[in-house]
Amino acid sequence: MKKKQSKRLIVKFITNQASQEERELLTKWLEDTDNQKVFKDFVKTNYAIDYAMNTFDTAKAKKKLLRRIGQDNSIFYRQRIKMYFKYAAIIIGLAVSTIYFYQKDTALYQKDNLLVPKEEMIILQSDNGSTQIINPLNSGNFTDKTGKIIGKQDKSKIIYSDDKSTQTLVYNTLKIPYGKRFEIELSDGTIVHMNSGTTLRYPVAFLKNQSRKVFLTGEAFFEVAKDKDHPFTVNTQELSVEVLGTKFNASSYTDDVTTDIVLVEGKVGLYKGKKASDNWVKLTPGLKGSTTKGQQNITTEKVNTDIYTAWIKGSLVFKNMPFDAIIKKLERHYNVTFINKNKTLGKEIFNASFDQEPIAAVLKYFSDSYNIDYKIIDNKIIIK
Repeated sequence: MKKKQSKRLIVKFITNQASQEERELLTKWLEDTDNQKVFKDFVKTNYAIDYAMNTFDTAKAKKKLLRRIGQDNSIFYRQRIKMYFKYAAIIIGLAVSTIYFYQKDTALYQKDNLLVPKEEMIILQSDNGSTQIINPLNSGNFTDKTGKIIGKQDKSKIIYSDDKSTQTLVYNTLKIPYGKRFEIELSDGTIVHMNSGTTLRYPVAFLKNQSRKVFLTGEAFFEVAKDKDHPFTVNTQELSVEVLGTKFNASSYTDDVTTDIVLVEGKVGLYKGKKASDNWVKLTPGLKGSTTKGQQNITTEKVNTDIYTAWIKGSLVFKNMPFDAIIKKLERHYNVTFINKNKTLGKEIFNASFDQEPIAAVLKYFSDSYNIDYKIIDNKIIIK
């Protein structure tokens, strides 16, 4: 593993942004004694200072760090837990041992509270109202209320079986919280990548001789399985999207003014309300169709589709975007809270892109590049 990659993994672990695979990779890397020295030196230089506050509570810092490591017990194999405690102790020791030096001159070092993104669960709600928590680290068969196997879970993806014998339309609703993404393969083979803060209502199995319909709030990328006899319709709050087989991104959050459909491959038709010849708008690849709440018209424009689909791989791309819109996307992506007290800044336009960076790195970028001043109070990011 290259030096740059290892440092990125360390930062992501410390800021609670690392995935299971990344943490396991870091664990493997730390088995080398030379790497352990690199780890300790990097933490000493880049992390201990984060605890240099005007009033440093050593006990509280220990408790917070050990609690976070303790939460990893449910994620990692038990044989690796001791190693994480070992390196947590290194972090705590460095923080405590160096804090006296930094507190000697608080005028030089002023640090706000540590930002910890909120952790929420993925929820699957059945047609009868019962709910269950989906753990993206689990795998196994998926059953309905009668115990019948209807599919399987492969960690961060649910795959439904194509049950041809189904005669009753039964819907499930999958709710993805801020800070998480998930993937689902419907019974017809359609793949749906769900972004943070997204809810999808869909049939457990599609029925013969009926069109395929799902209901979306939030953002998702659809890879629709081709079936010329059964059109596929995505119903959002403002628009309906009808396709036969195609790839497109649909964004329709309740707190967004516009609903956007970006076509990557194939053809789609957009309409508002009831489908009719006079309200039907066709999209070809590379076009974005949009509508605004309270308006009936649907506009189209040519776009770079990569900008609208980068989130699937965990990346963020902001192109000619107002700062208020950027922080709204950051809130969803990281499950953090912004309070922007700079109204002028909120209207300014920015361009930026981030490749799976932790929120701390994003904040540092805006601070260093655009001199944006912020502080963290009560786990909220306050823009001054």
